Amino acid sequence: MENLMFVYRSCKVISTLLVTILGYASSLPVSDDSICAAEELAKYSIIFTGKWSQTAFPKQYPLYRPPAQWSSMLGVTHSADYSMWKKNEYASNGVRDFAEKGEAWVLMKEIEEAGEKIQSVHGIFSAPAISSGTGQTSTELEVHSRHPLVSFVVRIVPSPDWFVGIDSLNLCEGDHWMEEVSVDLFPYDAGTDSGFTFSSPNFATIPQDTVTEITCSSPSHPANSFYYPKLKILPPIAQVTMVKLKKNQLGLLAPYLNLPAKSNEIIDSVSETPLDCEVSQWSSWGLCRGLCRKTGTKIRTRFVLLQPANNGMPCPSLDEETGCEPENCV
Repeated sequence: MENLMFVYRSCKVISTLLVTILGYASSLPVSDDSICAAEELAKYSIIFTGKWSQTAFPKQYPLYRPPAQWSSMLGVTHSADYSMWKKNEYASNGVRDFAEKGEAWVLMKEIEEAGEKIQSVHGIFSAPAISSGTGQTSTELEVHSRHPLVSFVVRIVPSPDWFVGIDSLNLCEGDHWMEEVSVDLFPYDAGTDSGFTFSSPNFATIPQDTVTEITCSSPSHPANSFYYPKLKILPPIAQVTMVKLKKNQLGLLAPYLNLPAKSNEIIDSVSETPLDCEVSQWSSWGLCRGLCRKTGTKIRTRFVLLQPANNGMPCPSLDEETGCEPENCV
């Protein structure tokens, strides 16, 4: 009997310990990078390709003051405890300054503070700006098994507060690092400026809105520079490719020999987006011209708001004539 009581008490103690341990484990934060079992460090070449051409995006394409171009890239490698930006969440002051004005100081300060407080940041990287809508820029970044995520932003210039980027892309797959990954990029609105067009004046959004993806139908307004209601989706405005740098026998990083040699070399074909002609409303009818007691004519006109492009629908007639009876005849 005593032996049975001892076994019972032992089982009870063990079960209590298991419940306590499981309860503690369930309360721990779960992060996407907690299961990365790859080697501690890996280096990548990151190549950003701008695809913002007049052929792919003919509506209101900026040709001067300033012409279409890309800001420098600002990025970070980090753990799941840090977030540079997220869709449907509010942009930080640093992201706002970068998206609106291309100023990086506040964003860099935010990254540094996050790294100091919660050790969530492994490193910051940047790449030069591109002086046209199409072109390439590149740099290198280092990820860590505890910091396998990559985030970055590149400002669309000119724009109210539009940018492209990646939010927390995980380069670790279980026990190994991804060899190469390419991602098509689409425009985002930081939610801090209410402009509709590339050249809109500064008009702060009050209260601030969340970060949203700009599509061919959203914002649903004809003035929107990316408004193409006949498209199902926008063509990618940019692309980013990350290639793992291999080590040679001495343990040194071997150069990636296939990197683009020219900053403005575009490797793949460019999408052609048809743009239909847009015209204004008709003016009011003009005076009736003609001889008294005979049928005269009057005319109304309209003008072109947007010229067609890429085999889009051509412009209709810009004037219309109809019969009338002259007034004020004696």
